[in-house]
Amino acid sequence: MELALAPETLARWQFGITTVYHFLFVPLTISLAALTAGLQTAWVRTNNEKYLRATKFWGKLFLINIAMGVVTGIVQEFQFGMNWSDYSRFVGDIFGAPLAFEALIAFFFESTFIGLWIFGWDKLPKKIHLACIWIVSIGTILSAYFILAANSWMQHPVGYRINKERGRAELTDFWHVLTQNTALAQFFHTITAAFLVGGAFMVGIAAFHLARKKHIPVMRTSLRLGLVTVVIAGLLTAISGDQLGKVMFKQQPMKMAAAEALWEGQNSAPFSIFAVGDVAKGHNTVEISIPGVLSFLADDSFTSYVPGINDINKAEQEKFGPGDYRPNIPVAFWSFRWMIGFGMASFALGILGLWLTRRKFMLPPGMRTGEDEVPHLVLFKNKALSPKLAKCYWIVALWTLLFPLIANSWGWIFTEMGRQPWVVYGVLQTRDAVSPGTSQGEVLTSMIGFTLLYAALAVIEVKLLVKYIKAGPPELTEADLNPPTKIGGDDHDDADRPMAFSY
Repeated sequence: MELALAPETLARWQFGITTVYHFLFVPLTISLAALTAGLQTAWVRTNNEKYLRATKFWGKLFLINIAMGVVTGIVQEFQFGMNWSDYSRFVGDIFGAPLAFEALIAFFFESTFIGLWIFGWDKLPKKIHLACIWIVSIGTILSAYFILAANSWMQHPVGYRINKERGRAELTDFWHVLTQNTALAQFFHTITAAFLVGGAFMVGIAAFHLARKKHIPVMRTSLRLGLVTVVIAGLLTAISGDQLGKVMFKQQPMKMAAAEALWEGQNSAPFSIFAVGDVAKGHNTVEISIPGVLSFLADDSFTSYVPGINDINKAEQEKFGPGDYRPNIPVAFWSFRWMIGFGMASFALGILGLWLTRRKFMLPPGMRTGEDEVPHLVLFKNKALSPKLAKCYWIVALWTLLFPLIANSWGWIFTEMGRQPWVVYGVLQTRDAVSPGTSQGEVLTSMIGFTLLYAALAVIEVKLLVKYIKAGPPELTEADLNPPTKIGGDDHDDADRPMAFSY
């Protein structure tokens, strides 16, 4: 009981709960910003009303999501001072630099252009207004890069020196921190996974409306865009994950071994499909695996040697002193599989959706087209999928929007739990990073408070999303279809009109 209530354990639970919750919004913000910008670009280029309606619909969902992401992200900053003061003192000189850049981009750069985009529909010319959302999209990606660079330094510290007199790490090469291969690989993997989230979100909501035979032109376009995004992002996520795995094998061999429950090092190391292990005895009691695949994933060779958990633990004891340097093996093993499983399930359903909906929802000969058309799915060149089978696909597609979110959450759990017992790999252990003066009661109180607050925010978020998702794309006004050709509008009385949240 004492171990379960230790301040370090409670602080880790609190940070895990708030971080995983916050990260539900981050990938959706990144991808929806870019997808919304793409739809608005299509409207500016073609003047097709369906693209403008789609822009306003997905833009509203993007704004709800980014607002919640900002609120939940602020709490992350507080926790460094609340529960992790020793960590903050030790790494503040390094960690503070990328966080400062991220804050500047998020709270000044992004917020400025989000404001211009929200209130500029009837104030700004089309191309200038379009540029605003593209700048927001670029800002979200840059913000993510600086955060991931900071996290990558925790995974593989570079560009620093230890000041023994002051007892802290000090930055010596900021460029090295930003451009090391860990940061680049992790950024590529995270961004592609973010677009997998956004694509599946778009597919699921479009499927919801198409199953109800509502807003067919807008949702048909949205579905195709979402499916293409899911397939491309899924493929790139797999490629970037493979590259990140190879980097991890060289820099954090224990994480790789834990991910596969590989207890003893071996040549032609197998990829474990399923395993039940005895952590105390250091071996698996049940295992189903494919020989050589882990060696290939780690080093591009089916015969390469991959060290095991027991070997690495012994080597780290010799290097860092007595202790247990193994992470929680079951968590690392299963989180790795949940990440891959849910991510690739989304990719597979995206491919299926593209195949079923090819030729842009071509309908059987003689079937009426228009807003009230029945959204059958194409199976062959001149044959549509039966309504029952089509409905099954809509249901599966709707639930698919959750799959990448689950994959992302388990991916971050694996990333952080697989690094334990280190908070900065090979430099600072988690037990040495927690605030020394924080009591069990204080951490427990803040953890319960934040958890309840986030639960309330979740209810608000879901209700808002459901409300506007059900409402569907808005009807367009004359002002929407004829924006001003110069800043401020063409009307002489325009300055006297209040700014409008034009949706």
